[in-house]
Amino acid sequence: MRIAIGSDHGGYRLKEFLKGALVADFELRDYGTDTEDSADYPIFAARVANAVAGGDCDFGIAICTTGIGVSIAANKVRGVRAALCCDIERVKMSRRHNNANVLCFGAGYVEPKTALEMARAFFSTDFDGIKTGQERHARRVEEITDIEMNR
Repeated sequence: MRIAIGSDHGGYRLKEFLKGALVADFELRDYGTDTEDSADYPIFAARVANAVAGGDCDFGIAICTTGIGVSIAANKVRGVRAALCCDIERVKMSRRHNNANVLCFGAGYVEPKTALEMARAFFSTDFDGIKTGQERHARRVEEITDIEMNR
């Protein structure tokens, strides 16, 4: 599984922690930043989102101080469903019901070990929309795509 990961300066330390913890299990592609020097979060969120939308990566992780900025920016990329999550249950629901493909973190609001648990849950939880009796989730994700495509 290929994972795109990127952050601004506020998320740099969490990004580096997650990279170190996940590298044994996943192919990680780092889309920056490479320092704690001030950097603009939309640039890195877009890089992660474009890698996922373009098929270069299966999932993405985008990080800034609050997680809000990267989630807004990532969701501007067609085909991306970025979810800012604050606990394991919401991580799982973002995958199960919304087929989220980019997980966003606020480095100022989540402990590194918790973020790691959340990332692992994100990558291991399947979308329910493909299950019989759960078609409503696929329909709703398609409705999101319709909005995105102005259909």
